[in-house]
Amino acid sequence: MPMRTRRTRGARLPYGTLVAAATAALLATLVTPAGARPEPSPVSSASSVRESRPVHSYADAVRESVWVDTGLDGDGDGRADRVAVDIVRPREPAAAGRKIPVIMDASPYYACCGRGNEGQKKTYDADGDPVGFPLFYDNFFVPRGYAYAAVDLAGTSRSDGCDDVGGRSDVQSAKAVVDWLGGRARGYTSRTGDTRARATTWSTGNVGMIGKSWDGTVANGVAATGVEGLKTIVPIGAISSWYDYFHSQGAPLYDANPSWLSDYVNSPEARARCGAVQDRITAGTPYSGDLTPAWTERDHVRDAGKVRASVFVVHGQQDLNVRANQFGRWWDALAAHGVERKIWLSQTGHVDPFDFRRAEWVRTLHRWFDHHLLGYENGIDREPVADIERAPDHWTTDRHWPPRTTATTTLRPAPGAPAGPGVLGRAPAAPGSTATFTDDPGLGELDWAARIDGATPEKAGFVTRPLSRDLRISGSSKVTLTATPSTTTAHLSAVLVDLGPDTIRDYGAAGEGITTLTDRTCWGASAPGDSACFKETEARTADVGFTVVSRGWADLGTWADPREERPLTPGRAYTMTLDLASTDHVVPAGHRLALIVGGTDKDLLDPPSTTPTLVLDLARTRAELPLVGGAAAFARATSGPHPAVPAPSVVPSPLGAEPPVGVTGPRLPGSGAAR
Repeated sequence: MPMRTRRTRGARLPYGTLVAAATAALLATLVTPAGARPEPSPVSSASSVRESRPVHSYADAVRESVWVDTGLDGDGDGRADRVAVDIVRPREPAAAGRKIPVIMDASPYYACCGRGNEGQKKTYDADGDPVGFPLFYDNFFVPRGYAYAAVDLAGTSRSDGCDDVGGRSDVQSAKAVVDWLGGRARGYTSRTGDTRARATTWSTGNVGMIGKSWDGTVANGVAATGVEGLKTIVPIGAISSWYDYFHSQGAPLYDANPSWLSDYVNSPEARARCGAVQDRITAGTPYSGDLTPAWTERDHVRDAGKVRASVFVVHGQQDLNVRANQFGRWWDALAAHGVERKIWLSQTGHVDPFDFRRAEWVRTLHRWFDHHLLGYENGIDREPVADIERAPDHWTTDRHWPPRTTATTTLRPAPGAPAGPGVLGRAPAAPGSTATFTDDPGLGELDWAARIDGATPEKAGFVTRPLSRDLRISGSSKVTLTATPSTTTAHLSAVLVDLGPDTIRDYGAAGEGITTLTDRTCWGASAPGDSACFKETEARTADVGFTVVSRGWADLGTWADPREERPLTPGRAYTMTLDLASTDHVVPAGHRLALIVGGTDKDLLDPPSTTPTLVLDLARTRAELPLVGGAAAFARATSGPHPAVPAPSVVPSPLGAEPPVGVTGPRLPGSGAAR
């Protein structure tokens, strides 16, 4: 149910504040849909922790549009591009001469596709003034003394220029607005006029950026510029490297070129003028997977050292759109530079936390913004860094992530029984030991895992004995292998699988782990044309016989140089390391842990131009896993008696041998359960 806000213990609120809060509550009830549950009034509750309160009128808030000069001319029309910024802010602080911070969501989706689980778009009145803002941020935070700014990226909706899919224009579109809010850039009251709009009369210049998918990616990019005034970002299911969205170590994923995305989100006017930009994107981001300057420009991880904002990462561990390697590399790079961080990891696919943990999300986000934008000492910076979903709607916390007892532990594959899988353990295989598989583009990780206990030609699988105690993987794994191909091209996949029955969020179904209900709850104040009430959700679960824990893919042709694919020599052995996506997963006692190596991972990885057979040299193959407790934990888990686990009586994957519906590409970075 909605969060219950609390009053400071022993404090007396001024009469005017009480009246304003009561008025706002009344206005909210006037526009709340029948049957929806409104947010409780905060006036009668109590708390010893300082927090912002809904004391300002949302109905009377200032709603305005500003066009900010980006300093770029992406569409080549001879004048600087201006991006549209729709703003809603409380009227009372400015009238009293008090400045306020800004929460900002910069997006390409406000006109083309919509935001959130209900696909909301921005709406305007007959004069072009903003009326409806997607999502709950404006409804909840504006009454609490924040401004909210929704920015149309260049080329989209009412903005000039051309969208360049994560490049300089995308980032500058939002950075320029941060600068304008701090008085360092020019804004105008219209798209083409000369009348200046100034934010410094009402803005403190403190900005927090938030957004899911592409929106969160822009937040990452702006933070990586080190721009002044950006105090925090909250990237949700966001990209940190566009190369790693379209490729994995040289191997193409989905439709591996971003130019079609530019065409998809550009406004009709921009499509007519932005052909040259799309041609440049296509030329600079080759399908071959070679690393180019265009990809480097779109890699925010390399600039993690410039980040001055705190970062609150949220990601679905089964997100097969913006995959988990995107948050993993970003998190590790930020840690290396001492950036303040917090993280939530869910069992969902590409889903917003508002739709999988709503009440706790609103409460936590409220405290996060209060601390970083208003400077309130509410203790959130002293709480556990990580929240991890272990089972549907069951969460645990960690003071540090990964836990400080995590240590890289080397596991090695070895031959097993002739008709069964190989063995995964600490002992190396005998020299000369091999395993052979032939790439089958019609099969993927779900098929491999379902057939793990048989010697099938499309994969090489290796399993531990049933565990005697729980074993936790926390962080990023690597698999180094030596493979001899039979053809001049080869793609490789490596996956870690928890073999054993479980009930998980059904990330492979529509909704990617949630079901949308008809009931609504309200989060903030409503006004005509902008309701604070949203459809509730619940976990959609599946009983499975195994769970894919982590994945990695690579083009063997990049074995020598990750920047360039090279033809392979059939019959020659090549050694390379595959980077697997970050995860935090507990393999329960009684289950087995599997390492599977294959070729094309159906619907996740495009096949190579040939159909190779590959021979793995097991003596020169190893997996390096971040295990909590390290090698000692693995030794304890693989010795002694183990509990009996019943054989699963259900289909052993979310959709059996079929791919999850959310996987088949090409897809938008913002598609899935909710853009």
